[in-house]
Amino acid sequence: MTTAAILVIGNEVLSGRTQDANIAFLGKELAALGIALTEARIVRDDTDAIVEALNALRRRHAYVFTSGGIGPTHDDITAAAVALAFKVPLSRNAEAVRRLRSRYSADDLNAARLKMADIPEGAELIENPVSQAPGFHLDNVFVMAGVPRILQAMFDGVKGGLTGGPPQVSRSLTLLVREGDLADGLTALQNRHPQVEIGSYPSFTEGRSLVTVVARGADAAMLDGVMAEARTLAHSLNAAVLDG
Repeated sequence: MTTAAILVIGNEVLSGRTQDANIAFLGKELAALGIALTEARIVRDDTDAIVEALNALRRRHAYVFTSGGIGPTHDDITAAAVALAFKVPLSRNAEAVRRLRSRYSADDLNAARLKMADIPEGAELIENPVSQAPGFHLDNVFVMAGVPRILQAMFDGVKGGLTGGPPQVSRSLTLLVREGDLADGLTALQNRHPQVEIGSYPSFTEGRSLVTVVARGADAAMLDGVMAEARTLAHSLNAAVLDG
């Protein structure tokens, strides 16, 4: 299985001021490409923390995506941290400058905005059709903006070059049952189908205990079989099947 990770960078996410939307987006998009997003980390705007996390993730996964920290302000340190992680210089990229000039007037393209053209040497630029300030791609690391709309546009430009496997699909079943009553049966179901990822997600609605059983994998027919077994388990517990 081809795996990927995302490194979310930003004090504003950890403080709760900003709610991350990029993990969910990448999880769905990568699954459609047959790439499993298996790890996500969130770190502060701290060079050492970014370098440590990035080096760990890029050795463990086929792809690493970062979000945040490539803007014009003092706390946008991602590009410099990536250069440090790869032990390469950070330098002003002429093509990145050209793209910024297409967006900003000469008066508006100040030193702070030009900072967005500082790219680790050897990196390839990632197109940004929204605001022109590019991301970049170095080895298996894709450095993108934190703003969801921009990250999504950047990802659209790079996903064609990613190599995965069969698309990951899912099936779900919602049962009127307590999760603890379902636990042993789900353990046995998972043991019978180790190649399928089976999860259970409890919720409480109008005083009722509900559990949604989700099966994920690349073989749709196998997932249908797992759901059939989950229905049989529900019937053995006299648990109503609400949907799925």
